[in-house]
Amino acid sequence: MIADLVVELGPVWQSRRDAELLDRPRRRAVGAGAKYKLVFVDRLLATLVHLRHGVTHDVLACWFQVDRSTITRAVAEIRPLLADRGCRTEHGLRLRTLADVIAHIGATGRTALMDATEIQVRRPSAHRGGRSRFISGKSRINAMKALVITNEQGRLLFCGEVRAGSVADITQARDAGLVDLLADSIDLQILADAGYQGLGAQTCGQVVTPPRKRRGKHDVRGVHTALDLLDAHPAGPEGVSGGNKQGDHAQPVPVPWICPP
Repeated sequence: MIADLVVELGPVWQSRRDAELLDRPRRRAVGAGAKYKLVFVDRLLATLVHLRHGVTHDVLACWFQVDRSTITRAVAEIRPLLADRGCRTEHGLRLRTLADVIAHIGATGRTALMDATEIQVRRPSAHRGGRSRFISGKSRINAMKALVITNEQGRLLFCGEVRAGSVADITQARDAGLVDLLADSIDLQILADAGYQGLGAQTCGQVVTPPRKRRGKHDVRGVHTALDLLDAHPAGPEGVSGGNKQGDHAQPVPVPWICPP
């Protein structure tokens, strides 16, 4: 896996570095100046360890015996390469954007699962503007939220469109242009949880969400609806109480970053 990443991303990283050097006035001869203490393979490994296990830049700097700023620059260089690489389907097709994912699902006629996952981030410094927008209304932590789409088997198809933790799930999907993308698609179905209620009407039923719970002490229809949902989705490890968690199978809990295949 690591060898494949090196072969695939190494030339791209080198070409970007060469382009950056050519864009600014040259003050040294070709090949002069300080040499890299952290080669590309080490930069890739440091970035993967940081994303997967959340290891801080200071610890990685001690491991690779370089300065912390070197690790910071390495992570900033490699992360865009991993993001541009996208996700691969079982047939080898690369999906790099949300539009690619919607087109793939529509072409195959399969059902997809959609949800948002929150990753806790460092608390912004005091007196910083917009500090409260990172606080998640669900978990009450400082977080960033990513939109996740998988296929029926749970294979990752898309993870991106990152927003601050306070942004609602449905707002994130709308800002990502999902409604416009689904307007041009047919024979497509995306299962989502109750956080996306309202998208079904905007997408002609292509986004399927649980029905709204009826409120009211004497609402008999609401009682029957709840009983039907409980029968269809029993509580326990094999089911979800209330039947309002279909999309959670796409990303049930925030997990560390895993390199897509």
